[in-house]
Amino acid sequence: MKYEIPLRVTVDRPPAGVTMQVQRGKDELLPPAVSSGDSITFEFPVNVDTSSGTPNFLGKFAQGSRDARFIYVNSGTSAGQHDSCWTRRAKISLMGITREQVEQVLSSPGSFLTIRINGTGRDGGPVCASVKLWDNGWTVTRK
Repeated sequence: MKYEIPLRVTVDRPPAGVTMQVQRGKDELLPPAVSSGDSITFEFPVNVDTSSGTPNFLGKFAQGSRDARFIYVNSGTSAGQHDSCWTRRAKISLMGITREQVEQVLSSPGSFLTIRINGTGRDGGPVCASVKLWDNGWTVTRK
């Protein structure tokens, strides 16, 4: 069965003055739904196929191969900020999301699969590469 479910990605403590956007497809960018000095939040749908038992995420926001799907959060020039000294992308894995979590979102209108990540890397710049998730990182939340 194929479904569309909403994701919410919140980037906490992003570096000041650095643009961040979620990558859609190969070269499109999704601006934040909400942005403050303390966090940036993105909300967008992904398609998921649950026919094999393990969720298979599909659509323009799901990047990578079937067994290693992820979301890109681009920053600096990768996010369209042409005057930035940063050119980075952070990979947030979708592989820890369970079928039970997908079913919970589907059965609870107004809920999201949500994750929060630290937006600043060890060098003080925007987070990049594969983002380390604690416990799975993804939770089901209400709007």
